[in-house]
Amino acid sequence: MMELLSPAGGLDSLIAAVQTGADAVYMGFGAFNARRSAKNFTDEEFASAVAYCHLRGVRVFLTLNTLLTDRELEQAAESLRKASDMGVDAVLVQDWGLLTLAREIVPDVPLHASTQMSLFTLGGANEAAALGLERVVLARELARDEIREICAGCPAQIEVFAHGALCMCYSGQCEMSAVVGERSGNRGACAQPCRYQYALMEEKRPGEYFPVFEDEKGTYIMNSRDMCMIGHLDDIMDAGIDCIKIEGRAKSEYYAAIVTGAYRHVLDEVAAGETPDPVWLDEVEHVSHRHYSTGFYYGQPGQYYDNSRYIRDWQVVAVVESCDANGMATLSLRNKFRAGDTVEVVGPDCKPFSMVVPEMRDAEGFTLLEPRNPRMIFTMQLPRSVPAMSFVRHAVDLSARD
Repeated sequence: MMELLSPAGGLDSLIAAVQTGADAVYMGFGAFNARRSAKNFTDEEFASAVAYCHLRGVRVFLTLNTLLTDRELEQAAESLRKASDMGVDAVLVQDWGLLTLAREIVPDVPLHASTQMSLFTLGGANEAAALGLERVVLARELARDEIREICAGCPAQIEVFAHGALCMCYSGQCEMSAVVGERSGNRGACAQPCRYQYALMEEKRPGEYFPVFEDEKGTYIMNSRDMCMIGHLDDIMDAGIDCIKIEGRAKSEYYAAIVTGAYRHVLDEVAAGETPDPVWLDEVEHVSHRHYSTGFYYGQPGQYYDNSRYIRDWQVVAVVESCDANGMATLSLRNKFRAGDTVEVVGPDCKPFSMVVPEMRDAEGFTLLEPRNPRMIFTMQLPRSVPAMSFVRHAVDLSARD
């Protein structure tokens, strides 16, 4: 059975991923991970997170996957020692110097070759395996048949991305971010200049802009689509892949829960020889995302030239803290809604269902028609019992406008 690996940018996202079926999570602490914009974890939080995951049979991978300077190796070595003492299951690395250092000071901790290494050939994967890397996370830019060839010929485990953002360069190898934004993707600080709208300016005519068109569709000439392979998991399984990975450590707990849960259900159904339930295939449309593609699995994914905004058709309004057998739920407010609104409820192993919001009660038991204070606790009768960490959401167009 393929491992399902989910992102954990913070404690809430980690719990959401674990509760909705992740086999493993990847997360960072300290300065040397490729998503420095994510919440990440303090040392104490990371140790608690490892214990939480291991108690539930979930593995934990630490991301130490940026390039380092010589001055930073001592600090990175300390992070490796801490991770080993905390019981981390593997460490993702990009820097070859860190790889050598890790083999010396924590020889018992498995190492994974980060996608930041841009390994996209069988020869490269085999070289990583020969250097002692237990797993290779392949570059996103590979086609299905290329992945199949590497899986068949490499002794290391093979991991691939199945869902999330794509890079307009080989992942992380973006000169534009480093030069234009003075933020390097190889240092965990990508500025995403590929998402900008560009115009041409001739140096002797400052302030006079000429539109740039790749074709008649528009000027967002480098804007990548997101990858979504949930409808093709049978094909991924047949390729011999050991692990599929969901991108998104900078995204919300709702994203971690919904996408992990959807892939968990479809993966299990496909493994059992069943036809995937359309409900779970549709769930990935309920999170913030850019226009989907199948990545490079079946050829060039193409870019979306009209704009670079996210599609946001749903908003979380409340999270279920607890719920009794009769459906009386205690909730925490996230965004405004009111009695009479039509909402959906979805949670761990709970298919989404619609309901009309009844009158609610505040913490003192008084009637409440519209909760207003962020994170306020209130109660609401649901049609049936649902698990804690279920989400109440409503349809609303929050897509940014140009």
